[in-house]
Amino acid sequence: MKKRFLTTSIALTIGLSTFGGILPATNQAMDVKAATTTNVQNNDQAVAAKADQLIQTGKSLIGQATYSNTVYKPTYPYKFSCASFLMYIFEKNGVDLATYNEDYMIQQGTYVPRNQLQKGDLLFFKSKKTGTDPDHVGMYIGDNKMIHMADSKQNIIISDLNSKPYYTDNYVSARRVLPTLLPANPATKGDMIVQNAFDYKNKVTMSTTNDEKNLRFTGPGFVNYVFKKSGVNLGSTNLKDQMNLGTTVSRNNLKKGDLVFFNSVPGSTTPSQVAIYAGDQRLIIPSSSGITTRVLFVDYYNQHYIKAKRVF
Repeated sequence: MKKRFLTTSIALTIGLSTFGGILPATNQAMDVKAATTTNVQNNDQAVAAKADQLIQTGKSLIGQATYSNTVYKPTYPYKFSCASFLMYIFEKNGVDLATYNEDYMIQQGTYVPRNQLQKGDLLFFKSKKTGTDPDHVGMYIGDNKMIHMADSKQNIIISDLNSKPYYTDNYVSARRVLPTLLPANPATKGDMIVQNAFDYKNKVTMSTTNDEKNLRFTGPGFVNYVFKKSGVNLGSTNLKDQMNLGTTVSRNNLKKGDLVFFNSVPGSTTPSQVAIYAGDQRLIIPSSSGITTRVLFVDYYNQHYIKAKRVF
């Protein structure tokens, strides 16, 4: 169900600072076309294996977590909303949805007809009579069933999609995020960059100076380090210099590993933040709060977007 987290367990606040932090995302989705490219090189076996991992993790949390639309607690005793439950199990298995909102999840991946559902697909429901955003999300696990954080009385359960009028009458859509959120097979240079950024996400310390030996970085310094680890030499830890590298690409043609630049004042051409595009509208953002992930759908990014550059 719709949620607004109140705890600081999840890094939701990214303040403007010397790191060029971005303000928190709003809950209002943009009507934009996703720059989604299906990784057709991922074979069915890899996707099925990942889906089984997601299902296993989800089932392991039955009886271990309780419902909350205001608190996200990723340690026992767990607390999740319907969307943050899925965000957690995907992230635990190396797939970052980069959002805890079902209205952003429904804009990821590719549309799937109800009669073509596969394990790992996201299922969306809407019972409210106003607005267009879904208010519930679950994950398909096969045999016409889904696992989901249902509500405060039931918590995490497995439900047959025909078992209640809620599921049959309020079904909205399904989205397939596997394999679009997985690396290609074989992995591309962009996949390598994104994976390295995720690998160092919880290992680095953000600072006002760069110290590779101790993994302390500014935002642009982190980007430079990740690219160097991936075999791409940017040659600069300066934000303005990085925005002058490579070739400009349109927002609708973003690919994994592209650099995306934002300003602090709408309309300004002076960058205050650099992010790494992670595919399917996801951003990896180094800021004073650490390395966080967000989606590009929200109004803030639309208002503060300057340009994107391809550097390899």
